[in-house]
Amino acid sequence: MTSRPEAREFLRQVGQQADTQIKLAEAALMLAVLDRPNGDLGSYHGHLSRLAEDVAARHASADDTVGTRVAALCDTLVSRYGYQGDTQTYEDLQNANLMSVIDRRRGLPVALGILFLHVARVCGWDMVGLNFPGHFLVRLEAAGERMIIDPFRRGLECSAVDLRDLLKATAGADAELEPDHYAPVDNRSILLRLQNNIKFRHMRNGQVARALETLDDMLLFAPQEPALWRETGSLRAHVGNVPAAITALETFMAIAGNDPSLHQTALIIQQLRNRTP
Repeated sequence: MTSRPEAREFLRQVGQQADTQIKLAEAALMLAVLDRPNGDLGSYHGHLSRLAEDVAARHASADDTVGTRVAALCDTLVSRYGYQGDTQTYEDLQNANLMSVIDRRRGLPVALGILFLHVARVCGWDMVGLNFPGHFLVRLEAAGERMIIDPFRRGLECSAVDLRDLLKATAGADAELEPDHYAPVDNRSILLRLQNNIKFRHMRNGQVARALETLDDMLLFAPQEPALWRETGSLRAHVGNVPAAITALETFMAIAGNDPSLHQTALIIQQLRNRTP
């Protein structure tokens, strides 16, 4: 059984690790514990191990190409275990909780992407998440070939036309593909993207306190992310916690480098200090 304090301590340690040291699926499970404490993580780790073993076994007799690797991933995760995007209850917060995703075999693009990434990397394959806006995608590379796939849509291969259509569906009709959309993202950014889904839903539902809790959780594993401190400061000020708001905004100022909002943030801090008795 893993308690919430144990999960928070694990995530705090992740915040001190180099990105390449982060075990993506394990960190995502610890984030899941924050909403579902005292669960048996052993069964989930066992499931992740079985996924990787089954993919490796299915691929053992195949020619080693990017296509056969993707086929082994999809045959296992999608066809055998039934993982796919939740198109019917997309907004359900369970879709961003990796424990619930494993239980239900349904999830958001980034949660399913974490499963694909974990399994591929255990197999020793070169897979990365992409900085595609609005919809998380992964890319697998082998023998000089690359393939972009969509874990949400049952591991569908994405052509340039597919990507353009997907971008316009998520970012608007005027959006066009840019090189940055194909850029790989690191492990910490993937975890932030996962938790941003939760924070966004809390904010949209007017649950500011729960959004702040999610931000606090994100700061555990990404303490050097300036935008998190600035957003935390803004929300703390919004709920009237002026001292905590000032502390968060001052932290932002200290680590933000040449961020263009530094001057505006300094003015906000001064205004907050003027409100303090």
